[in-house]
Formats: sequence, structure tokens, C-alpha cells
Amino acid sequence: MTALTLSTAGAATLRADALVVGVAKGAKGPVVAAGAEAVDKAFGGKLATVLDALGASGAEGEITKLPAPAGLKVPVVLAVGLGSVPEQDESYDEEALRRAAGAAARALHGVKKAAFALPLDDASAVTAVAEGALLGAYAFTVYQGGEKKAAKGEGPKQPLAEIALLGAKPRDKEHKAAAERAVVVATEVNIARDLVNTPPNDLTPEAFAAVASAAAKENGIKVQVLDEKALVKGGFGGIMGVGKGSENPPRLVKLSYTHSKAAKTLAFVGKGITYDSGGISLKPAGHNETMKCDMAGAAAVFAAVVAAAKLGLQVNVTGWLALAENMPSGSATKPGDVLRMYSGKTVEVLNTDAEGRLVLGDALTKASEENPDAIVDVATLTGAMVLALGDRTFGVMANDDAFRTSIHEIAEEVGEASWPMPLPADLRKTMDSPTADIANMGVRMGGGLVAGLFLQEFVGEGITWAHLDIAGPAFHEGAPYGYTPKGGTGSAVRTLVRLAERTATGDLG
Repeated sequence: MTALTLSTAGAATLRADALVVGVAKGAKGPVVAAGAEAVDKAFGGKLATVLDALGASGAEGEITKLPAPAGLKVPVVLAVGLGSVPEQDESYDEEALRRAAGAAARALHGVKKAAFALPLDDASAVTAVAEGALLGAYAFTVYQGGEKKAAKGEGPKQPLAEIALLGAKPRDKEHKAAAERAVVVATEVNIARDLVNTPPNDLTPEAFAAVASAAAKENGIKVQVLDEKALVKGGFGGIMGVGKGSENPPRLVKLSYTHSKAAKTLAFVGKGITYDSGGISLKPAGHNETMKCDMAGAAAVFAAVVAAAKLGLQVNVTGWLALAENMPSGSATKPGDVLRMYSGKTVEVLNTDAEGRLVLGDALTKASEENPDAIVDVATLTGAMVLALGDRTFGVMANDDAFRTSIHEIAEEVGEASWPMPLPADLRKTMDSPTADIANMGVRMGGGLVAGLFLQEFVGEGITWAHLDIAGPAFHEGAPYGYTPKGGTGSAVRTLVRLAERTATGDLG
């Protein structure tokens, strides 16, 4: 993990390998942002003119590198675009700061130390810049190069090793707390990214359970792991039905963080399909290559519980990781089979590639037994949600409109694009089965909503529940942008953590 410090040094006096400044898009060209005054002075007050001559506009995420002039103790100045200049008396948007810091950190891979002199008007800005820089500095290089190449400098560039935030106040309690929170949250988001990026031959359900168990013990979190024998004995027909086709058996992991003064309890439930072939309903060619990411929901839940523990939040948080590998074999569940779920309901399996809702159904029922104040499940559940909202926005469904609105607002606040989606009652009828209590498929149109309605069937009566379908933003296949890397993104971790924080302080809508 990249190190982060709050520095009282001035931009002109700090020794580093690079100095990051902000530049905004003004009506007549680039405008140097607050925090870069000393750098502008070193350029004779003409930094904006130089940037303009080089073609810089201040557009969001734009990177321009300049050799540092005399008067600075760094060899390179990196100007990063912040987007439009704020209206008078307004500050830069936190997400703009977060993305700019992330873009700068990405551009500095291979650099040991960089100073960030971006606008820091308050503690929220400190959080945004710190978080963005730490997330942007992420790289997954475990399987590349090897130790010998790394020793010779021939391997992939390593992430920026150290970040110094200039303008923040290390002795200010709010600034210090903001930076500490950013380190915790970014660390857990990056761990979730690591899990999503890990090849499925190394991250089996058993291996994932071991990672979660080790982290839980390190952070004072109680952990319980149900193996295949316990799952069969307990009647978890959904999880076993999905996992029985694989040589790598399923697991259900319970992580329990408790606080002695907590007044509320949240349950987070994550879909953890460590590889999804589609089962007997095999996915077509071209759709299998990224299916290691189908456990991103469980990764988000795991990371959020650990973050809550590290932050010492005054709320109880229980995480349920429903882990299985969906493979075709002679023992796999077949289309037409009927599974008896943990709740006792029977499900006719019409498509074995609609497996996430089966493992989640069991986990939701189990989570409901403890009667938490709210349950939130997170899953890369449907391609239909990607078609509806694209690959950067997750859908939010819920059995309570106010809770759905709160989740949406929280997600937007932390910089995770989301959109509230309905649960139309008429679509429930399309899952009626002549053989079982319900089928795992309904009509194709509105398939993401159908999946949400299926999950709702397994939530305990009277319990507030929300479903986050992160199928779009969980795994980014395009070029990196802002603080978002190629591959696993850690989607929904920040939303879950902020939800836990709001619940702990009683500020939830």
C-alpha cells in the first residue's frame, strides 16, 4: 500500500520526485488552482501561460508534465486537470478532486515520492484527495515479472510509493482523521480489487474463505465458515445446488463486527461466485474470460466489514459471503432441477447461469434470522442491469423507498454512480413455476428487476432490504480513468462503509 503523510512543508521546499498541482478549465484557458501558488511563482507567474502553450486546457483528468524550474526542489511538475472552475465562493467538487488525484497518481507509477499540492479547503477535501491518490496508485502486478526481473528493474512499474499532501494540517484533528479514514477505506477497496483480479485457479471458495478468516482474526472480527458438509446438513440447497458441479466445494462465511455501544445492526450479503462458467447453461464464447469477477459482491462485503472494524464504527456489521464455483460436470445442477432452499422454498432452475440469486437467496434467509435493522446485498447479478445503466453505474432496488433513496444518495456522495430502480409487482408472476414455489428465471425484458424480485422472496418479513446490482462497474475492461484501474474496481465498498458510518451516527435518512 502506498504511504500517505500530511506535510507542513511548502511546495517550493519539499524534496520529492514529482510535484502535483491542479489546473482548471477557465473561460479563456487553463487556470492554476489553489495550492499551486509557490509553483506558479517559480514559473514567474506564467504557469497557466506555459500550460496553455503546451495544449493543456484543464479538462478533467488531463495530465501535463513539465520540467521544474529553478526554485523548486523537485525535477518534475505534473499538472492535472480538475474540470471547470467552480462558481464564485464555491469549492471544487469532491469527486473532481478525487479523480484528479487518482489520475495524477496513475501517471506517477514507478515514482518513489510525490507531493500533491491540490486545493484543500476543508477536511472533506483532504479525504477526497487522499482517497483518490491512494486508489489511483493501485496496480495488480502479483503475476507479472517475478522477483528476478523486479530486482533488475525489468518488471512492471510499481505504484507510487509515497504521497505527501501539502496544505493539509497534520495537527488538525479533522484533517488527521480525514487522512486516516482515507487510508483505511482505500486499503480495503484495493484489497477488494486484488481479490477480484486474482485468477480463479488461485481464488477458490475455500481460498477466499481462508483470506477472509485471516483478516477477520487480525481485526477482532468473529468468523464462522460453513463447509460443504455443514451446508448440506443445514439445508442450504441454493448454495450447494450451484457449487456441486465443481471440484472446489462451496462455502458460506459469516463475519461479525460488533461494538459495545452499537444501537443498530447492519447485515451485508455478497455474491461470491469465484468463477462462473454458466454451469450446464454454459456461457457462449467471449463471455467467460472475465468471469473471475463474479465474486466482486462478496469482496465488497468483506472489505466493508473490515473497514468498519478498523474505523471502530459504533454499529454492528455482519457480512455474509456466499462462495461457490459454478461449473458444468456430471454432478452439476441441470435445467429443470428443483432445489429446496434454506428457507424451505423450492426453486425450479430454468437456467443454471442465473446462479447468483440462488446463493444469495440462502444467505439472505440466514442473515434475516438475526433480525438486523437492515440488509444490503451486493452482487454482479445481471447483464440486464449493464444494458440498462451502462458499465459505470450500479442499480439500487429495495423494499423501502426511503432506504433506496438513502443508498442512492450515499453512493453519489462517495463518488459511486448509482441509480434507483423499481421492483414492479407484475414481473413477479413471470417467475411462477408449475413444479416449484418459484422459478429462477422470469421474462427477459427487465431481467435485472426480475432478479431483484426473486431475492426479495428470501428477505425476512418486516426487514428493510436493498439490493445493489454492480454487474456494470465491478470490473472495468477499458482504459483506466481517474482513480479507476483496468480490472477489479472495488465497486460498492465505499457506499457500504458510508452507510455503516451514517447508521453509527444516527444520520441515516
